[in-house]
Amino acid sequence: MATKPTILHLGDDIEFNKDIYTKLQESFNVVQPSLAERQRDAWLQALRERKWGDFQAVFRPFWNSGGEMGRWDKEMIPLLPSSLKLFASAGAGYDWADVDLLAAAGILYCNGASASSEAVADMAIYHIISVFRNLQWSNMAARTGDPDQWLDAHRNQPVGAHNPAGFTLGVVGLGNIGYRIATKAYRCFGMKIIYHDLFQKTAQQEAELGGARKTADLDALLAEADCVVLATPSSGGSLLNATTIPKIKKGGRVVNIARGALIDEEALADALESGHLYAVGLDVHADEPNVNPRLAKHRRATLTCHNAGGAFETTSGFEALSMQNVLAVLGGEKPLTPVNAHLIK
Repeated sequence: MATKPTILHLGDDIEFNKDIYTKLQESFNVVQPSLAERQRDAWLQALRERKWGDFQAVFRPFWNSGGEMGRWDKEMIPLLPSSLKLFASAGAGYDWADVDLLAAAGILYCNGASASSEAVADMAIYHIISVFRNLQWSNMAARTGDPDQWLDAHRNQPVGAHNPAGFTLGVVGLGNIGYRIATKAYRCFGMKIIYHDLFQKTAQQEAELGGARKTADLDALLAEADCVVLATPSSGGSLLNATTIPKIKKGGRVVNIARGALIDEEALADALESGHLYAVGLDVHADEPNVNPRLAKHRRATLTCHNAGGAFETTSGFEALSMQNVLAVLGGEKPLTPVNAHLIK
């Protein structure tokens, strides 16, 4: 009898999609390294010693476990066996893995972005409403128990607040999540949609967003948008910083549900305190779990704890996709959510 191909299961036990896991076990030798084995030094040594042999796929079903070995980088990737075809992970972001180096090694990386699109888009809408309606001021005052602060917010919070309807939303990154945000903003509020992306959407896709328009570059979007939403992967540098933030329309708003590193938070706080920006909404932060203290105390900064995807449907979907990608790729079919396929020669 032929030996089943080996795949590695990184992280906690399967919780929601046990039927899919059973299919994996029927077709593959599923090895689940222990927590101790997943620590950086132990993990690298195990790879050097070929502890798990010629494994063909790795899947990580949860975003909050299975990543103990740290970044998949130039130190780790050369130690991976040449048999490895796929790394499928929970989570929409992938800044913890060098997908370019994985591609150079012939390893496909798949994420779980499609499972979180709905939840992340909903969180973006929450922040958009908050930065337009100035809701954080009211929220902070209500929690103090101080009648004077209550009355202050009751009287003054409406000053500068607007309904989002009719304003222009500039989406940076019109991928799965960005497009869903734009769809909700257009259909819910009738916002005008402009976007900055490497690729232009089809005429039909733009028409479905009320005639969305791709701007010539990021600067053009910043100058025109009443609210800028970041929905693009991090490429290592900041998009909004001391150079680019002044290019945002005066009195504009900024929402970030992508990655904290995309914004220089000190420059953001400067613009908020000077009045150049009216309000900001951040679900992600540059130094998580630490929050910029200037933003934390500002009543026009809506802050959440990087839980835009925090819904049952997201967690279950991440888990399912990580395994479904393995079944698809090792079964000779196309991956469901490839990230670096275009880079693999």
